[in-house]
Amino acid sequence: MGSEVAIALADVRARLAAAAARAGRPADRQPRLVAVSKTKPAEAVKEAYEAGQRDFGENYVQELVDKAPQLPADCAWHFIGHLQSNKVKTLLEAVPNLAMLETVDSEKLASKLDSTVAALGRPPLPVFVQVNTSGEESKYGVEPADCVPLAAHIHRSCQHLRVAGLMTIGMPDYSSRPENFTCLSGCRTAVCEALGLKEEDVELSMGMSGDFESAVEMGSTNVRVGSTIFGARSYPAKA
Repeated sequence: MGSEVAIALADVRARLAAAAARAGRPADRQPRLVAVSKTKPAEAVKEAYEAGQRDFGENYVQELVDKAPQLPADCAWHFIGHLQSNKVKTLLEAVPNLAMLETVDSEKLASKLDSTVAALGRPPLPVFVQVNTSGEESKYGVEPADCVPLAAHIHRSCQHLRVAGLMTIGMPDYSSRPENFTCLSGCRTAVCEALGLKEEDVELSMGMSGDFESAVEMGSTNVRVGSTIFGARSYPAKA
């Protein structure tokens, strides 16, 4: 019998495949599963790796900087938390296999990423523009009306970055409303029309443990699943 992580991972993969089938997704356009190991030890990530998982996500710079060296180099790390400009160099220097940064929410951050990628001699970094589709003040991300100007800045002024897609975060209970997903899809259409990009080349990162199946049915190409794979998160008790 496999580990609990491996068993849970297999179940999520099966649910993901079923959702993709319901959406009529072709075999070569299957959504990407990013296993989010926030607060979980590197050993748990290794269990998922041994079960065939390669895309992993982290919310905090220090946690990713600590974990990445403990895992094989062919892990594709996604940074999915809010990133402060003063942490950009630390993240990019310490994680050479950072495959995606999903949370670009300002021109300042994009420009800092661009100059740091260039200074380190890294290949162009794929990034997602984070959009606040729910209108919650507690959420990071640009307003939907501002996604085109930010995407245009990255596309035209940041030659060491690549606009790979758009990302949104669900509601407080980690489930999103259909209109949030529809909004992000509309943002993609606007970005592609403005920049002359094909929609199939611009991803939608939406859907987490509570809503990834409905997100896939509504067009998500990248889902971020944590607790359903690794179990409930463990936070230190407050003094």
